[in-house]
Amino acid sequence: MASHKPATGLLFTLLMFPQIAETIYSPALTDIAHHFATPERAAAQTLSIYFIAFAMGVGFWGGMADRIGRRPAMLWGLALYSLSAGAALIVDQFETLLFVRALSAFGAAVGSVVTQTMLRDAYSGTDLAKMFAVMGLGMAISPVLGFFAGGLLTAFGGYLSVFAGLFVMSAALLGLSARQLPETRPLTLNAAAFKTLASQLARDGYVLRHMALVALFNLMLFSYYSLAPFIFESLGYSSVEFGYSGVILAIGSLAGSLLNQAGLRRGMTPPQLIRTGTGMAILGGFGVMLTQKTLWFLAPMSLTLMSYSIAIPNILSQALARYRANAGAAGALFGLAYYLLLGIGLVVSGWLQNLGATLLSAATGCLLLCAWAATLQTDLAENSA
Repeated sequence: MASHKPATGLLFTLLMFPQIAETIYSPALTDIAHHFATPERAAAQTLSIYFIAFAMGVGFWGGMADRIGRRPAMLWGLALYSLSAGAALIVDQFETLLFVRALSAFGAAVGSVVTQTMLRDAYSGTDLAKMFAVMGLGMAISPVLGFFAGGLLTAFGGYLSVFAGLFVMSAALLGLSARQLPETRPLTLNAAAFKTLASQLARDGYVLRHMALVALFNLMLFSYYSLAPFIFESLGYSSVEFGYSGVILAIGSLAGSLLNQAGLRRGMTPPQLIRTGTGMAILGGFGVMLTQKTLWFLAPMSLTLMSYSIAIPNILSQALARYRANAGAAGALFGLAYYLLLGIGLVVSGWLQNLGATLLSAATGCLLLCAWAATLQTDLAENSA
């Protein structure tokens, strides 16, 4: 198959899609809890189920990207999402809604793993880090866009308006991809067995460390979207006002993305930027712990969003640098693992119902991982001296 560089704008949109698809749903959680007469904890767990199914989808679509090609895998995944989003409009039982959400998540995963695989097909080294920095802008603003749109749609017609919006968005993206998305799969692929590759990754401490970092930073982000609707409701604010809060968070997200790009231009290395993001996450977690019973918690939460926008593009650009020959399968296994970890983390977060404790615990985990990496590098330098 011919290999071409896809349009940056299309990749930008495809990478934004999974996060918009999830966060647009967040303001509807309270409406879902009321409509289906379910406890807040049960409604919040729809996010946990979503990410566990998302993890399975990452594993499936990443493998399919190597087998049938990047373009066919993307189109099939988007088609599945469109069908399941349409089905969500007619369900009348909470359990059925959970099943449909799981199918949606399975399909949406294609936008994450296949887009990242296409980036790794088309770029390498410094160019790849720069492309992930650009894509990081989309990853930073997409939750906020989804968040804001979700608040407006929920106010307009409840959770059904949200699912209608998701159906229209995914159908439009499917049509755009069918017309413009090229195939990027290399003409020659290393056909290593999936099981053998999984064994390699499981023994690679570098990959495992990056996997845990991605899961923890995403836990900080998505625990907010899971728990904040109920914090706002307890403070007497509506879903629209919850959506408007995304503007404040957008400041942190955009600032983090711009700082990341500026850092790369000035010669900072990805590990240095990851450590910078971790330090900000610690401060943000402490701040939310102290202020989460007031609306002032949005200020330190914005710092947490800034840390995410700095760290995540650098983690993703470096994690699988040694596995370019199996980019699709390696990306599938990597994503499967970190989304499973994220799903488990969100289960715990949903039951704790304490945003500050979740953020601080996740940030502390990142700090320990960075310290472990620094220790390994010091040992390596001493041994080679």
